[in-house]
Amino acid sequence: MHTELILAKLVVIILGLIIAGQAYRSYRRGNGQPMLFVAVGFVFISLGSVIEGILYELDVLTIYQASAIQTGIVAVGMLFVIYSLYGGSMRYTVVLRNEENE
Repeated sequence: MHTELILAKLVVIILGLIIAGQAYRSYRRGNGQPMLFVAVGFVFISLGSVIEGILYELDVLTIYQASAIQTGIVAVGMLFVIYSLYGGSMRYTVVLRNEENE
């Protein structure tokens, strides 16, 4: 079970970093600063998903302390993603169509 858990965590890190990389590439192409926040958020979420196991396995912290740190890191990542969705730098323009005039 230990090996399978490590492999599953590696998959989570790889997928999260792929998403972060794609978001960063989108940011560099000029698709807006919110994509940079998505990239940073997914880096935190990806690393946060494995930090608990690392801290616990190294006997640095108890499982409860390691879990609290993991939860905090993932929460910071989610805050970055939320900011990318609702942040102040995003401006939307609503265009209403009048179908009779078209």
